[in-house]
Amino acid sequence: MTLCLLVAWTIVGMAVVKGIQSSGKVMYFSSLFPYVVLACFLVRGLLLRGAVDGILHMFTPKLDKMLDPQVWRDAATQVFFALGLGFGGVIAFSSYNKQDNNCHFDAALVSFINFFTSVLATLVVFAVLGFKANIMNEKCVVENAEKILGYLHNNVLSRDLIPPHVNFSHLTTKDYTEMYKVIMTVKEDRFSALGLDPCLLEDELNKSVQGTGLAFIAFTEAMTHFPASPFWSVMFFLMLINLGLGSMIGTMTGITTPIIDTFKVPKEIFTVGCCVFAFFVGLLFVQRSGNYFVTMFDDYSATLPLTVIVILENIAVAWIYGTKKFMQELTEMLGFRPYRFYFYMWKFVSPLFMAVLTTASVIQLGVTPPGYSAWIKEEAAERYLYFPNWAMALLITLIVVATLPIPVVFVLRHFHLLSDGSNTLSVSYKKGRMMKDISNLEENDETRFILSKVPSEAPSPMPTHRSYLGPGSTSPLEPSGNPNGRYGSGYLLASTPESEL
Repeated sequence: MTLCLLVAWTIVGMAVVKGIQSSGKVMYFSSLFPYVVLACFLVRGLLLRGAVDGILHMFTPKLDKMLDPQVWRDAATQVFFALGLGFGGVIAFSSYNKQDNNCHFDAALVSFINFFTSVLATLVVFAVLGFKANIMNEKCVVENAEKILGYLHNNVLSRDLIPPHVNFSHLTTKDYTEMYKVIMTVKEDRFSALGLDPCLLEDELNKSVQGTGLAFIAFTEAMTHFPASPFWSVMFFLMLINLGLGSMIGTMTGITTPIIDTFKVPKEIFTVGCCVFAFFVGLLFVQRSGNYFVTMFDDYSATLPLTVIVILENIAVAWIYGTKKFMQELTEMLGFRPYRFYFYMWKFVSPLFMAVLTTASVIQLGVTPPGYSAWIKEEAAERYLYFPNWAMALLITLIVVATLPIPVVFVLRHFHLLSDGSNTLSVSYKKGRMMKDISNLEENDETRFILSKVPSEAPSPMPTHRSYLGPGSTSPLEPSGNPNGRYGSGYLLASTPESEL
């Protein structure tokens, strides 16, 4: 496992060492290959016996689970993980876009693809789990039928209890259920001593397997019953490697890009250093007790802090920066005014729902102490145990460390102990054109720094800004009639000054 961990981080390092130049190319394969495998698994899974039972179980709602805050917190965290929210990867990748990139279309497309992928993957999983549940249920029927035959042979049960149409050599699940109910009714007082199981398909489907257990235990066990199972196993684990690689590329980019851009550290050296550090931290998870630490980090170091970070990002944009200003910037970037639906969602609905979710999660953690499922060797069974004191201290440390940079950076910048980069003037060259970042300049100095291809050309002034008044207001900026571009040809305008924001 240590060698596999080393190989995994080596692959990640090779994929991101050149920045967007290397990671972008790798993402093409790592993003598209899982869809090919999922499509193959879906077709194969739907042809399996019992796949329909699994899919029907998937679409059967359990209303009692809807009242559990943990379910909603896990659902929100899954959305954050799937869309990359709160990790910085989306911001890092978007920093490479052009200023007039249609981010509205990108956001809608990514959300749709994420929803489609989630449904597709869930269909595949439940189709295979339905097949596995039927296999296990049939095995249960055979084992309990042998018990009943033994009881009949030893005269513990009377043959009059067996319906006449039941044939033990071709015993169906329906026949066993009928026989089980008859025996339970007649032998009501001593039925528990017989040790017979009901062998219900619903019970097999309700055996919740999550996290690593779903991928490495339940799914792989089901694939052992596939025809040509080695081929499907290889395809499945190649898909997992590509999914993990795609996720880690986004996460690593969210870490490396802002640090490299801010402190101008060498890209290759810093990326390799991050991968080496991550490898040594990962050694905690490859020891014999590593699965417990995986569960601890997965359940507590990401879920609650991630929700808090996304809430703070939402509040920072919608309330501190201002939803109206943000809509104004989007209007200038897109060339059209975004729907008023976004205004209300960003400003009111999203912060309220996430705040309620976070509050309910904190209350639940206070009422129900965190714990884990431990395998008790002497009992040969799993038991739910509470974390010891040192583990609780580690959990609190994980949550605090994940959210600590926010108040620390705020204090440092408030007292001017850390520069926010507003006092620098950056110049970038691209395809013979020069663009200057004028985010730190005053409004009346803007036109002095708008450069054209020909020095003698006088750039047309930037249209006057008007504050976006929220829903129902007119667009603050209309596209230019110049056929060569929104603002004219030969020069590229910078973004709105920070002094106006």
